[in-house]
Amino acid sequence: MAVPKQVAFRLPRRRSSAPRARTMLHAALGEWGIEQDVIDTAELVLSELVTNALRVRVPRDRQVGVRIAHSREDGLLRLEVSDAGAGRPEVRRPGEDETGGRGLLLVESLAHRWGVEERPHGIGKTVWAELKAPDLTAEPAEREIAAVTIQPGQQVKLWGLWRTVRNARGERSALGGLAMVLGLDDGPPLRVDAAEPLTVRDGGVSSPPESGEDTPH
Repeated sequence: MAVPKQVAFRLPRRRSSAPRARTMLHAALGEWGIEQDVIDTAELVLSELVTNALRVRVPRDRQVGVRIAHSREDGLLRLEVSDAGAGRPEVRRPGEDETGGRGLLLVESLAHRWGVEERPHGIGKTVWAELKAPDLTAEPAEREIAAVTIQPGQQVKLWGLWRTVRNARGERSALGGLAMVLGLDDGPPLRVDAAEPLTVRDGGVSSPPESGEDTPH
């Protein structure tokens, strides 16, 4: 059974989080070879889900969780947004003179399906939506991707050496953005901006640097 590609991160409760989520989604789906029309639709759907989560009345220190996953086997792209609020969102049918209230109506029209689940661990709920995304382009053996898309088991090239990523987690940076902390098979964890491009390859055995290979800046 194929393991889905996925990224997960948390966002602070501020207006800039919706565009930040779109940036992370665009980086991930671009690296996965998702078609541009699916990316455009996914950005709209994720933006609405994150915006709705940010409007939920919860303490300001409660963050919004985002998970993006693609299953090649099912041909589905799944977007999940979690918040600590109570209740379940419902689709509204606003009148022509109303300027708001169409977020979930848009999600319903664009998604293959969507729903709401209670969070299995912790308080609150997860609102999810799935889009059809059956096609992926072939990935080169060695490629440059955003740090937020790196998965455990992949290898990352650091100072001419390949290091296997044991775990990866997102956290808020000192400047309020998103940073990734990568636990490696050797040496201290690597902490980089989520959008930082890193050279990776899938699996394999760690190897010494190639002859004449330069150290990255």
